[in-house]
Amino acid sequence: MIDGQPLACFQPFIDTATGLIAGVEALGRLRQPDGSLQSVGPLFVDSRQSPSLLRRLDRQLREHALQRLHEAPTDWFLSLNISPRWISRLRPGQTLPSLKQLQRFGVPAERIVFEITELGGASQRLADVVARYREAGARIAIDDFGAGYSQLDRVLALQPDILKLDMRLFQAAARGGPSGEVVKALAQMAEKTGCWIIAEGVETEAELDFALECGARYVQGYLFAAPQQEFFASNAFVERFARLRDRYVQRKLAERAQWMTLRRQLNQLMSRLRGWAECEAPMSELLSPDDCPWLLRVYQCDRHGTQITPNLQWRDGAWEEDASFRGHNWSWRPYFYQLLAEGWEERRLTLSSTYRDATTNQYCLTAGQFIDNGRRLLLLDIDAACLQIDHG
Repeated sequence: MIDGQPLACFQPFIDTATGLIAGVEALGRLRQPDGSLQSVGPLFVDSRQSPSLLRRLDRQLREHALQRLHEAPTDWFLSLNISPRWISRLRPGQTLPSLKQLQRFGVPAERIVFEITELGGASQRLADVVARYREAGARIAIDDFGAGYSQLDRVLALQPDILKLDMRLFQAAARGGPSGEVVKALAQMAEKTGCWIIAEGVETEAELDFALECGARYVQGYLFAAPQQEFFASNAFVERFARLRDRYVQRKLAERAQWMTLRRQLNQLMSRLRGWAECEAPMSELLSPDDCPWLLRVYQCDRHGTQITPNLQWRDGAWEEDASFRGHNWSWRPYFYQLLAEGWEERRLTLSSTYRDATTNQYCLTAGQFIDNGRRLLLLDIDAACLQIDHG
């Protein structure tokens, strides 16, 4: 028994290129006798609910959303959730109920995005159904991308047009730490496969900043609007989005200025160290790096990537040697071949992107420069946490 009147509410997708509403997602609600609205989400994960009852509820919600779509601007798209569990129950060759609904309400398939939810369902049947949706003109999205590793297989099999980042993973990533690098990697993968990214669950300015950092095409969340029964005007959030975007750009410019300051400091430090290294002076003549608290270690490699000196680390006001990595070859690390590619001809300082050092478990950057007429590499490892600059 379903308590309440089923209806669709709509949450907008904001186009990050324009600030305009580009479309809406239909979200199921149940109107209670007192007028309050309750989400239908808990019902669909409750194993005690009758599958046939849930299918009927799902159909009612979709019909209500399609009935209402004519009230929205004609250039908006409507995102509808589709569960693979329902798809797996279809008979071979059966007309797809969702496409029949579109025909009944006169909605062009080109205005529809079908969001594939959950991880279950028969994968081959799902691929066949997705192909039929796409043939009709609809676009395909995978919801909660990043929530489960098996979705990588699904991306390859279904080749979706849109990926919606898993909300919990996205919000955790926006707070920083390892999950941030994971989400950026997922976003880069999406870009390489031709997918647009939707960041859902954008509730704070920091989360919007992170969505823009990931290259999200659309953002969705309470920072702009909760699901509503009525449609907003297309330009309802343009001014606010523009202000937030401008603040993001100003913050990135400030980060860039910090970055340029770091490069100047590195060039000065590298110049001092280079003179010391090329003279092969004793460690006692090496100047203190008190003005560079982010410096982790100094070491040298031959031009093939083999470490030829101990690590020198500044601790408690003195340099310490650590010879345990002498003889190790680092040519496989991205910063090394970046240095070979970019730093050889001009003999200029090259700075890597941020990476996690497997030995120390620290987030680091490595600066390097050729010395001794290109026979050696002088390398500096830098503590990224000290910099508080996102150079991912």
